[in-house]
Amino acid sequence: MTRRLVQLFVGLWLYGATMALLVRAGMGLDPWDVFHEGLTHHLPLTFGQVVILVGALVLLVWIPLRQRPGFGTIANVVVIGLAADATLAVLPEASGPVWGTAMLVAGVVGNGMAGAMYVGAGLGPGPRDGLWTGIVRRTGASVRRVRTMLELAVLATGFLLGGTVGIGTVLYAVAIGPIVQLFLPWFEVRRVAAAEPATT
Repeated sequence: MTRRLVQLFVGLWLYGATMALLVRAGMGLDPWDVFHEGLTHHLPLTFGQVVILVGALVLLVWIPLRQRPGFGTIANVVVIGLAADATLAVLPEASGPVWGTAMLVAGVVGNGMAGAMYVGAGLGPGPRDGLWTGIVRRTGASVRRVRTMLELAVLATGFLLGGTVGIGTVLYAVAIGPIVQLFLPWFEVRRVAAAEPATT
């Protein structure tokens, strides 16, 4: 459990920090962060505060979907937003296309690794992931259809609100799944100790 908790919080903090890296790269964000950034143009809140607010509101939608949050779900709502704001406070914007590209690639790869860390800890999905899994479970629709429609909806809304869409948005959409899959075996906690004989 100690390892799982440490891995959870390190993963969540890294996730928020790499979100900030993508913001500072200025080359496009993932769909949810396009939405988050768009809201910052219309609300007196920081990027991280918007991430926390949206996460909490999405968690309320879990109630009619009969989803049960885990400890990691609640931690996700708070820690990622705090990490994003802390990183944005010290990280300058990319000074040119070379630095912007480097920050973009580091942000996408780091975000994928961070996602594998907190998912691998097995202490509950993030509120946004739980939203689409809950809809799939309640409606019987395919995962691909529900997730695609949901992310297109938040992307379009975020774009209309002024969020940044660009090559980074496309790169994130294409690369994040394979990156998480690559790192997940490194971080997935396998609870098999109880089934193994004790050794001296």
